Amino acid sequence: MTDHIFKWTEFALGHGARLVVIVLLALIVNRALRALTRRLVRSSDAESMGRVARMREQQSRTIAGVLYSAGTAIIVIVAVLTALPEFGFNITPVAAAAGLASLAVGFGAQHLVRDFINGFFTVFEDQYVVGDIIRVGDVVGRVEHLTLRRTVVRDGAGALVSIPNGDIGKVANLSRDWGQLFLDTVVAFDQPLDVAMAALEAVATAFRADPTWSPMLVDGPRLLGVEALAGNGTTLRIQIRTAPNRQDDVARELRRRIQTGLSERGIELGGVQRMQLLDAEAGTRRAAHD
Repeated sequence: MTDHIFKWTEFALGHGARLVVIVLLALIVNRALRALTRRLVRSSDAESMGRVARMREQQSRTIAGVLYSAGTAIIVIVAVLTALPEFGFNITPVAAAAGLASLAVGFGAQHLVRDFINGFFTVFEDQYVVGDIIRVGDVVGRVEHLTLRRTVVRDGAGALVSIPNGDIGKVANLSRDWGQLFLDTVVAFDQPLDVAMAALEAVATAFRADPTWSPMLVDGPRLLGVEALAGNGTTLRIQIRTAPNRQDDVARELRRRIQTGLSERGIELGGVQRMQLLDAEAGTRRAAHD
């Protein structure tokens, strides 16, 4: 009995202090990791911020949680490997086996690792969030789901396209700050160009003053002038900057107003050729449009 007590006392005096130091260091590093990951979270008043801001906060919390979990696992593994020699275990074979296993997993999962790294930087750098319209290669659509491994986009046809984050080399975010479009109107050569330009200016002025559509506008519409000369007429170009994702709505309404404004002033659009056809049998003339 006395021998057992002596052995435990010797172990406590010889190795206990080092074990306590290992545990304390692991706890301190874990607390520091916790403080660092909390600083990644962009928190704000939930009532005053919008949906996109709440989504960004949620994604930053997800990233912080993933980093904390992975860091904690690494800290525990290192602490255990450091403490094993104090119990008389030789960790050299264990470390060698772990190195070989990690090497094999690294080769087999290199694409998965690349996906996670790209996904982390996508969220950390705030390249896009759920709800944004993005263009990745030939895919254009709204981001429906975003994780560290993949980005899920719903395209114009309604299909859900799953894109591994590692395959995203260049991405265009179409939902940030403002959108821009150009509307071209082709006026026939035999029409008075000054009158046509005045009509487009009037349409643009009325559109800017419309309280229904003005909140969707960032700049314009403004008439830039003659864009091109072609066989079917003169092309006049209008530039508009709109709120994100409102380009199509603004373009449809503005086209309707342009058509109405030119018709009211008797301005004919280009691209229509008039020919007189003679019916030899009936001896009558008729107008046809090509």
